[in-house]
Amino acid sequence: MGQDQTKQQIEKGLHLYQSNQTEKALQVWMRVLEKSADPAGRFRVLGCLITAHAEMGRYKDMLKFAVVQIDTARELEDPDYLTESYLNLARSNEKLCEFQKTISYCKTCLNMQGTAVSLQLNGQVSLSMGNAFLGLSIFQKALECFEKALRYAHNNDDKMLECRVCCSLGNFYAQIKDYEKALFFPCKAAELVNDYGKGWSLKYRAMSQYHMAVAFRKLGRLADAMNCCEESMKIALQHGDRPLQALCLLCFADIHRSRKDVQTAFPRYDSSMSIMTEIGNRLGLVQVLLGVTKCWMIQKELDKALESTEKAQELAEGLGNKLGLLKLHCLCERIYRTKGQQRELRDHVVKFHECVEEMELYCGMCGESIGEKNNQLQALPCSHFFHLKCLQTNGTRGCPNCRRLSVKPGYV
Repeated sequence: MGQDQTKQQIEKGLHLYQSNQTEKALQVWMRVLEKSADPAGRFRVLGCLITAHAEMGRYKDMLKFAVVQIDTARELEDPDYLTESYLNLARSNEKLCEFQKTISYCKTCLNMQGTAVSLQLNGQVSLSMGNAFLGLSIFQKALECFEKALRYAHNNDDKMLECRVCCSLGNFYAQIKDYEKALFFPCKAAELVNDYGKGWSLKYRAMSQYHMAVAFRKLGRLADAMNCCEESMKIALQHGDRPLQALCLLCFADIHRSRKDVQTAFPRYDSSMSIMTEIGNRLGLVQVLLGVTKCWMIQKELDKALESTEKAQELAEGLGNKLGLLKLHCLCERIYRTKGQQRELRDHVVKFHECVEEMELYCGMCGESIGEKNNQLQALPCSHFFHLKCLQTNGTRGCPNCRRLSVKPGYV
């Protein structure tokens, strides 16, 4: 298969893919991969296969094609191709919740000295690295990366990247419980879709609606949460987007749990868990198990609640997800307090405070916890964040957290 024929077949596959004929598109692209002698065409078709498998939640296949693409990029001896292939390798590992590997591959991308094309990818690299740091609950570095990605998006007038970063920032602030910002950023993403997204994939609209649903639920606006989640789910079902279907089912379950409708919540959690297991989203499984634990607690089935926390703890430890562990220690403390088991209760209280210290989840001005309840937060240029009211009350001449770190002894 020559260069022109390769190009035609790739375009044919893209047309089928955009028409929701995904399996036919995959067949066309696989034929190109088998028969084409053009390395640049093979590289491009591998990019199409990587994107398609990512959207379907076939993350192991996504990783397999990303590894083949690295070999093709080396054959082409072009730094731009190499940067793009390492970015796809980073994204594949991010989807499989291999966060340390993601960060390592992202750093490789940023160290490559390519042309302007490579530099344009730096925003996407920063976003992927931010998502990985967030998966590890390293909040300051996550925020640093998201803000870098946002600067790249603005400098390159890349509205699609800006939309994706806004969704990640919504997720970031939802986790540390600044629900006003958790809603603001996906709303901004939805505005970008409305203003610029006529030719974009509907997945951008679905993604912003899902993150809005999460924020609305946490704010107690359950009817708004349900409307946004239903719209997101509708698009996810139309496009066979399994990862988003799993997230929407989790959100539906959380909404029903917020309404104390445990009997409706449980099957939604089960369906979400099934898809999360199928696609390999272990971080999503931790979230599902946290919701299931809370349902068992509502029903006062404390032994079943503890069973769920054990499974979730094993997953969270394997991922290095410290926020998940903190939440689990908090739930276990409540369970053992109810059961009157003082030794176990104290053990989880100690571990909870260790997690808070490790993640620096406290305000450097008032010393109170961050992420314990809904609070407006403000980040300084160094990406350390504080209660907004503390900054307004005390002002700041530089960051108190950075000052403390600078006087720590180098050797102990």
